[in-house]
Amino acid sequence: MKLAFIGTYPPRECGIGTFTNNLFKSMLLKKGSKEIVHEGFVIALNDNDLLYEYPEEVKLTIRQEHQRDYLKAVKYINLSGADLCILEHEFGILGGQNGVYILPLLHRLEIPLIVTLHTILKTPSYNEKAVLQEICKMAHKIVVMSHKAIEFLVNIYQVPKDKIEFIEHGVPDIHFNPEKSKKEFKLESKKVLLTFGFIGRNKGIETVINALPKVVEKHPDIIYIVLGKTHPVVLRHSGEEYRIFLMRLVKSLQLEKHITFLNEFIGEQDLFKYLCASDIYITPYLNEAQITSGTLSYAIGVGSAVISTPYWHAEELLAEGRGRLFNFNDSDDLTSILRELLDKPEVLNELKRKAYDYGRKITWSKTGEKYVELASIILKEEQNSVEKKDTELDLLILPPFSLTHINRLTDDTGIIQHAKFGIPNLKEGYCLDDNARALLMVLMAYRQKKDFRALELTPIYLSYIHYMQNADGTFRNFLSFSRNFLDEVGSEDSFGRTIWALGYLLGNAPNDAYYQTGRLMFFNASPNFEKLKSIRSIANTIIGISYYLKSNPSDDSMTERLRNLAHLLVKHYQDNVTPEWKWFESLLAYDNGILPLALLHSAEILNDSKITKPAIESMNFLTQHTLKDNYLSIIGNEKWYTKAGERSVFAQQPIDAMAMVLMYHQAFHLTKDKEYLNKLYTSFLWFLGENDLRMSLYDFETQGCCDGFESYGVNRNQGAESSLAYLISHLTVLQAYEEFHKSD
Repeated sequence: MKLAFIGTYPPRECGIGTFTNNLFKSMLLKKGSKEIVHEGFVIALNDNDLLYEYPEEVKLTIRQEHQRDYLKAVKYINLSGADLCILEHEFGILGGQNGVYILPLLHRLEIPLIVTLHTILKTPSYNEKAVLQEICKMAHKIVVMSHKAIEFLVNIYQVPKDKIEFIEHGVPDIHFNPEKSKKEFKLESKKVLLTFGFIGRNKGIETVINALPKVVEKHPDIIYIVLGKTHPVVLRHSGEEYRIFLMRLVKSLQLEKHITFLNEFIGEQDLFKYLCASDIYITPYLNEAQITSGTLSYAIGVGSAVISTPYWHAEELLAEGRGRLFNFNDSDDLTSILRELLDKPEVLNELKRKAYDYGRKITWSKTGEKYVELASIILKEEQNSVEKKDTELDLLILPPFSLTHINRLTDDTGIIQHAKFGIPNLKEGYCLDDNARALLMVLMAYRQKKDFRALELTPIYLSYIHYMQNADGTFRNFLSFSRNFLDEVGSEDSFGRTIWALGYLLGNAPNDAYYQTGRLMFFNASPNFEKLKSIRSIANTIIGISYYLKSNPSDDSMTERLRNLAHLLVKHYQDNVTPEWKWFESLLAYDNGILPLALLHSAEILNDSKITKPAIESMNFLTQHTLKDNYLSIIGNEKWYTKAGERSVFAQQPIDAMAMVLMYHQAFHLTKDKEYLNKLYTSFLWFLGENDLRMSLYDFETQGCCDGFESYGVNRNQGAESSLAYLISHLTVLQAYEEFHKSD
């Protein structure tokens, strides 16, 4: 069996790095010997571009905040011949927002995955929960080190219980003589208290310091050793502020002779000598939110008498008399326990005996065996598994259609343009683009679902469009929250989107009053159709005219306008097309699917092969560049994608996903080829997590849609454009599902 490990790794000073190193050795070596029985290599996670002299098993490094490194790593793993991958997960060691950069790597992984979770939050943020849920979905098995972790995963993160394995934190099988260790450190005459690990405010070391004066009164031979460097993250942001605070506290309590700070990161051999030299080990963390503690496991493993606050892992590990607990931030409680144990050596020795006996059960050799056994079971199951089927329309995984967020964004003027997270941002006011999209969406919702609230919202958006139309038929775009115009004439894109919505209204009006209002605005705007220069405005206008002509096929004048605009779009295509580049411009930019979509709509009306051919060719070209990995990877508008350049991954926008959904729907409508429905559905799943970051943009709490992907992760603002793009796409999937079953 060949294993790939992903995690931090020595000589990087990191507790998880030590864990990865021990797990690597315990899985590859035969128990009780140095005989290698399995192969393996490590992909090491680096922090802040620091360089380390790694051992030979480290074959590749990932710089934490460089996403391309994660993609290089997964290519290496897939080509390495590895049978299974093991990821050590901790939010702080992975790049992107809440460690999101690991998701594209895991999505592309072609071998089974075991994930060890070192932190599981009880009250995660939306993103923290979403990232961890995605990791758990992709993992074949999830390993945790406490039963509380299982409870959290099942109840908070909705992870199936049968996917979770409990394997306790391993401890090195190292033993030193306590008397010799004390003598080596010149502590023979001392009663030694010890705390070790990275130092930071949440460690609660001041609780121990405040407890010591009353203990020292009776036991003047006490020395408390605080062994460990300040946590690197704390050091970067706050320097040695906490250590200085502790040293001042020591001085104020006149405990200088009884407390020693050893500011260093030591190896396991020396660490175990200190543990053996100590009489009592203390973990005084300030709150319960510690699901796993390697330092606590090590103390138990060596047979220390442990006193701890009742954080989650401590409550479990110190149960059944293996240690003692004191209340958070309660120095008096700690004082009482310390005095009791120091006064009664027989009680202290009984704690040590129970800890030592338990420690024999969790040595790294035993932990490694459990991981190897788990890996073997997974690989055996993989050999017997059935290959996945192609994507098919499945309405069961769709969230219920909901106008909740649209109601939140809409007032009696129109739909608010932007949002701060899920809350309308009134400072930004309104825009024509979004009210046109909103009109299109509610018309679709009423037509398909007879949604009464959609019917109620229709006149709000329609009246906004009417208010923004100028005397010459053009439209203003932006309106402040105080209803002041912010421009004289809006963009051509906003004009085209409005014509699309009005054209759809004329083909699908719920009543005559709305029809007549829409018709008036549509034809007032029509003299401007031939003046359009922007190809996306031309495309949007073509779609609007096509919808109008479906219910008014005898309007020859408008049919000719459609033909002229379609041929103008075809000319753009012909001017730029080459054997390798079948597109309307020299770059793929934003809202790309709208361009083939427009030609597909006009092809349905005009039945012209000179339009149909470039429509299909350009759609296939776009498919080639965005659906090649069986999920939608939108061209990012950070730098877009030029002929001779490199395609941009960020920032991906929901309107692009909507355009792809609509494009494939119209392609199916025109050709009856069911493969386009699979592509439609794949494109829609971009909203629900089938994307480059493996993150859902749909917010199940607000029923809104996030604004897109940036380089750091998901942009959690949920403005009108993104939420409407999602809902229009959702309604299109529902419509496609009906058409699919009718065509069966």
